Amino acid sequence: MDQDYDLVVIGSGPAGQKAAINASKLGKRVAVIERAGMVGGVSVHSGTIPSKTLRDAILYLTGFNERSFYGQDYRLRERISSEEIASRVRMIVTRETNLVRSQFNRNRVAELDGTARFLEPHTLEIASSGGRTTIVRGDYVLIACGTRPAQSPSIPIDGKHIVDTDRLPELSDLPHEIIIIGGGIIGLEYASMFAALDVRVTLIEQHPQILDFVDREIVDALSYHLRELEVVIRLGEKVVAVEIDESRNRVTARLESGKTVRGAALLYSVGRQGNTDVLNLPAAGLEADARGRLKVNDFFQTAVSHIYAAGDVIGFPALAGTSMEQGRLATTHMFGAPIRHQAYLLPYGIFTIPEIAMIGQTEEQLTAAMVSYETGVARYEELAKAEMLGDRTGMLKLLFHRETLKLLGVHAIGQRATEIIHIGQAVLAFGGTIEYFRDAVFNYPTLAEAYKVAALNGLNKL
Repeated sequence: MDQDYDLVVIGSGPAGQKAAINASKLGKRVAVIERAGMVGGVSVHSGTIPSKTLRDAILYLTGFNERSFYGQDYRLRERISSEEIASRVRMIVTRETNLVRSQFNRNRVAELDGTARFLEPHTLEIASSGGRTTIVRGDYVLIACGTRPAQSPSIPIDGKHIVDTDRLPELSDLPHEIIIIGGGIIGLEYASMFAALDVRVTLIEQHPQILDFVDREIVDALSYHLRELEVVIRLGEKVVAVEIDESRNRVTARLESGKTVRGAALLYSVGRQGNTDVLNLPAAGLEADARGRLKVNDFFQTAVSHIYAAGDVIGFPALAGTSMEQGRLATTHMFGAPIRHQAYLLPYGIFTIPEIAMIGQTEEQLTAAMVSYETGVARYEELAKAEMLGDRTGMLKLLFHRETLKLLGVHAIGQRATEIIHIGQAVLAFGGTIEYFRDAVFNYPTLAEAYKVAALNGLNKL
């Protein structure tokens, strides 16, 4: 069965979904290719949605956010089963899958089940699980096939003692102690979640610091809070061998430095691998790097002008929110619609416990660029709303130019940091100054009030 489309999208995750819907709204005939049972992509089925649902379930079931009121020993539930958490995750995943499918239907986006591979730059073959083959042609193609957990020959993932993030649900029950290899965003998120469940966590990262793109003060605060949760963080350490003792249900990780770390389970979370290896890229005139990622320009075009790529498959920052915008911008550019793209204004949200968020420049970047800046800080302990939420340790930091007062960056850690960051995003987008926050009236009591407190703090320093 041959079919022609204005746009063929490979993958229905955040980038592919928003790209397809935007193209349809521009009056284009669009098809999305996705494996059966994976509508919504990895984001819905094993990535963003499950992990953030897991986080919220843990915070609720443990009563974690209530401990400032009732003491550090407070527990809403003394025992929390993995099935109890998994059932909530399954419910949200089902709802999100149905939502994505409904959006495709409403926007007349064709869903094609199967695995795609290029036959030539405009033509793809789709092999379905039932053995049927479909040939489709697209004037444009968007590759948004996402990624999967990277593997290492020295880490024998078995789904029982050693897992990656996709196979984490296969652990039969919560381990009493776990080793996490990889201190990136995903590794840190899971480290804090396990720690909130009173699981003893050892986090191993081969680089000398974590989250090198985040403001150092925020990273230092996060590291402090993780250690308060008794997470052992080993930086600058490389795992050279992993052994499983079946009789004792133990995993041993041997480090290059000679140290030995033991646990009941091990989570391998070192990077992601692009799913481009099944696409037959040479037939399209393309080549991926060693991690399966594609190189694109500022408009998300690959080396072949009618083929675009967006989402995790193009690498950093590989966040759902940024991927959605990349997909929308890619189709806006390919079909000649008006476009305004300010990449530096993309916000970052990391759902550790506590969560952190940022937008704009960091202190380190401003110092390196020799920009004359000042900081304005609001601590959650000064906010009535934060007291009500039981968070006395959060912080909002504003960076602004000393002479022009123009806002340069916003950084936050604490409850709802990923929500309140968007107030700063709006002011940054319109080139506003810190005076906006001084003069604005914020509802009281809210966490948004932190912007006014921080602005006054910064202006007082002048």
